[in-house]
Amino acid sequence: MRKIYETAESALDGLLFDGMTIMAGGFGLCGIPENLIAALHTAGTKEMTFISNNCGVDGFGLGILLDAKQIKKMISSYVGENKEFERQYLEGELELEFNPQGTLAERIRAGGAGIPGFYVKTGVGTLIAEGKEHKDFGGETYIMETGLTADLSIVKAWKADTEGNLIFRKTARNFNPMMATAGKTTVVEVEEIVEAGSFDPDHIHTPGIYVQRIIKGEFEKRIEQRTITERGAA
Repeated sequence: MRKIYETAESALDGLLFDGMTIMAGGFGLCGIPENLIAALHTAGTKEMTFISNNCGVDGFGLGILLDAKQIKKMISSYVGENKEFERQYLEGELELEFNPQGTLAERIRAGGAGIPGFYVKTGVGTLIAEGKEHKDFGGETYIMETGLTADLSIVKAWKADTEGNLIFRKTARNFNPMMATAGKTTVVEVEEIVEAGSFDPDHIHTPGIYVQRIIKGEFEKRIEQRTITERGAA
């Protein structure tokens, strides 16, 4: 099966529809699928639900789609870097399903593993637990969370081979590997594509069986909050 595509637009061709659910990898601005997000903006797909740790920043990452009013709902853990997100949510223009960060990660992992629900202690006794099933294990109360899946996962990796085997680099190995397993279709953008057989099998983080389409991207790799100390400062 052909997996290598020339552009982000061609890699998304035939996959997009209004009202779809998309998982987008990244933590802050690290490891985000910049090129595929830009292609979604160009496509003009609307009413999308995004499962992502956060929603980029104003004017970059998923913030581009937010500015264009293409996102209907966010299933997220952290949204504190985006003023437009705050405005839309407070004005009732954007739906939000908040999750503790570890719970969000496990919901995605569970979805990819075919696990429909699991119990977790995080959130017991808080607003997170309202309306959820409670159960005791070993004298402790837990709440049930459901696994998450998506119509499409868009993922950023460091390297891929032509069969779709992936290697992630350092902090960019965040939500991306889990999301690659939890989408009906997974499209990946990478910095380098090599021939199949080039990777040591022990170094592969995500097997190619989870990956349907790949592009080689160009990356800005913007720093979310750039903080520096002047040379010679105490």
